[in-house]
Amino acid sequence: MSSDQPAEIPSTATLDALPSPLDSIADSRAAARWTIASIGAVGVLLLGGGPLTAVGKITDWTHAAWAGGGLLAALLGVALAVWQTSEALIPPMTTPATLTGPVIRQLREQLDAEPWYYFGSLATSVDDLLRHRHIAAQIARQLASARPDERGTLERGLAVAHRNITRTDPCLRWLLVTAHAWQVREKLRKARRYTLLAAVLVIAGSVVFLRAAGR
Repeated sequence: MSSDQPAEIPSTATLDALPSPLDSIADSRAAARWTIASIGAVGVLLLGGGPLTAVGKITDWTHAAWAGGGLLAALLGVALAVWQTSEALIPPMTTPATLTGPVIRQLREQLDAEPWYYFGSLATSVDDLLRHRHIAAQIARQLASARPDERGTLERGLAVAHRNITRTDPCLRWLLVTAHAWQVREKLRKARRYTLLAAVLVIAGSVVFLRAAGR
């Protein structure tokens, strides 16, 4: 049961006056779309007339197998890059449960290191910010099977928990917005790593194909 004293309420107007982390999502997705378009252009070149013309120079099955393997590796690189980059275009689901997940672990560590600058006197960590909701859920479960003589105490505790939830809501909304933008950022960073790997596959596959066809 919560017995917390009323906490300081942050100014919603002050929070709204700050640039929203959601503003960065449009730029991240624009970068992802540009990357997909560039990768698609590479795929068109791989399937264009040049490779088909080079295939005509292959006269034996050994070099045909090498050429086919190289072209397949290059196309797999293109497919891998498009697949991973397109993940950054899918809006992630962001709930309070997301705040405890591994994707935003680095963000949590940053917030928990200096909570005063992010939460003021409302909470000392992300878990502390969320605990009023856990308390309210626990009391609500107890109320479902409580005896009549227990209900009054539980209802008063639930009312206190709801008041604390109201006080922490502005910070939680800001944190969820930040976590949402952070997830998009992490998807884009992951896509960049896969795009680098895909570039290696495309280059290696193209070299193998051209050498096999050149023979």
